[in-house]
Amino acid sequence: MSETDGNGASKGALGEIRNQVMWTRLIAVVEEQARTLMATAFSSVVREAGDLSAGVFDRRGRMVAQAITGTPGHVNSMALCVGHFLEKFPVETMQPGEHFITNDPWLTSGHLHDVTVVTPVFRDGRVVAMFACTCHQVDIGGLGQGPDGRSVYEEGLYIPIMKLADADGINQSLMEIVRGNVRTPLEVEGDILSYMTSNELGGRQLLAMMKEFGIPDIENLSDFIIDRSHDAMIEAIRKLPQGSYRNELQLDGYKEPVDLVATLTIEDDRVVVDYAGSSTASPYGINVVLNYCTAYTAFGVRCVVAPEIPNNAGSLAPIHVTAPEGSIVNVQRPWPVAARHIIGQFLPDVVLGCMAKALPGQVQAEGAACLWGVQLRGGPEVSAQAGPSRQSGDNVEDQRYDLIFFNSGGSGGRPALDGLEATAFPSGVRSTSSELIESLGPVVIWRKELAPDTGGAGKQRGGMGQQIEVGTANGSAFSIYAMFDRVSNPARGRLGGKNGAAGKLARLEGGDLPAKGMHVIPGTDRLCIDVPGGAGFGDPHARAPDAVAVDVANGLVSPEAAAEHYGVAVDGTGDVDAAATEAMRAS
Repeated sequence: MSETDGNGASKGALGEIRNQVMWTRLIAVVEEQARTLMATAFSSVVREAGDLSAGVFDRRGRMVAQAITGTPGHVNSMALCVGHFLEKFPVETMQPGEHFITNDPWLTSGHLHDVTVVTPVFRDGRVVAMFACTCHQVDIGGLGQGPDGRSVYEEGLYIPIMKLADADGINQSLMEIVRGNVRTPLEVEGDILSYMTSNELGGRQLLAMMKEFGIPDIENLSDFIIDRSHDAMIEAIRKLPQGSYRNELQLDGYKEPVDLVATLTIEDDRVVVDYAGSSTASPYGINVVLNYCTAYTAFGVRCVVAPEIPNNAGSLAPIHVTAPEGSIVNVQRPWPVAARHIIGQFLPDVVLGCMAKALPGQVQAEGAACLWGVQLRGGPEVSAQAGPSRQSGDNVEDQRYDLIFFNSGGSGGRPALDGLEATAFPSGVRSTSSELIESLGPVVIWRKELAPDTGGAGKQRGGMGQQIEVGTANGSAFSIYAMFDRVSNPARGRLGGKNGAAGKLARLEGGDLPAKGMHVIPGTDRLCIDVPGGAGFGDPHARAPDAVAVDVANGLVSPEAAAEHYGVAVDGTGDVDAAATEAMRAS
């Protein structure tokens, strides 16, 4: 049998196994926390898309375990933000029934639309852990989520770190302020209550686990988890070639291009990523706070360096991120940040480009990266902006709505596998069903399908983008808050792979639209969205002709593109014309 010390910590070989069992159980607890969040949330971005994070923290504010469900931007920002809560509300001062809240972009995940709630867990009158979650709110007041704000004050309601609830109940003064500042008060209030519910459920499950295993707190367990993860990460880093590796990536930006420049240095016991040389802050809301920059940078590093190690304070500690103050990836108050994901979700591609120089042939090509979230708003005020747009005699009353649905392009080709079609990398956010979106307003998604020939050619081709067409059923106008990139700068291929296809935003009848900013679409027109494709990996002529024929049969690659990019002739029956293929590849 295993021995335990006076605090219930396991010792010996069997103790190691017991700790591992508790570690796995803890991950199950936070996953149940996340699932409860999705089951109780009002907004579709949490309930359907999983735009959230959930995790458990020890008394020192260290993230011990995170739910598998969630986004790196939320999870890794949350790992940094709980310490800020403890600076204002030390654990010794916390009381049963308390919940704490903030949406401060500089302390949490980078814009006002993300709300974080932290809940202490008590046992025998003492805090033994904290559960936290961070979730996206479609509406937080202000201009709405878009890049048009010129300061954070225009972008919505700011909630400092404060009490959301205590033993006497919910802070009704705060909730009244929230309801008075948002367009969808029922949904926003319901979401915030669901955050409290999921944290409380996590706390109950943790206490049941502690009772089952006979431990008074999780401090020894958290030491085991964090130390083991940290040591494993250091061991993985020491297998990498030491040195500094630089990569640059140009993005479309807003009004002018944005340059992201990173120097990644592999040392004996850490990886340092420095963004010196990157563009200065933008006057528009595409800026990134350091928390969010660190979150996606760390994710990019961990995609290559021991991705199998669980994500927690221990495995994140050896990754150090620096960026000049005032740069677009370390913006200072009160610069606008509402659309920070436009830049932030490209940071893993920047980091992977550095790692590709350290590990040639082992790192995937660039992908579409940034989510193409289609945020639509409708109602009388939008129709007033659009002017007359309905068919004569149509007097239908406008329905007020504010909704968003996520769309993803292709990921880059990988060393041994193709890129993934229409897959949210690096965010991990799920797509929302068209039927659900159509139930939230008079929106009709007329078309949503994979777009042929959008994945870059390569030995391993890039993943396909998609085409979407949106209108309204009642002929009412609607607005879109465009936050899109890779229109002028498509994903770049690696090791001879070709670039992915660029994206595009247009009106069906009215021509191309800028990829950033607010646009009003008349009710008689439709919005057309081409989401970018991922880039290819390796020489396209090295791709097996039969694999190209399968792509042609599946409608992913046209016969013309098969011949032009891959040197493969596919005949009318879908078979490879071996002689013609040999001739094309020889030339």
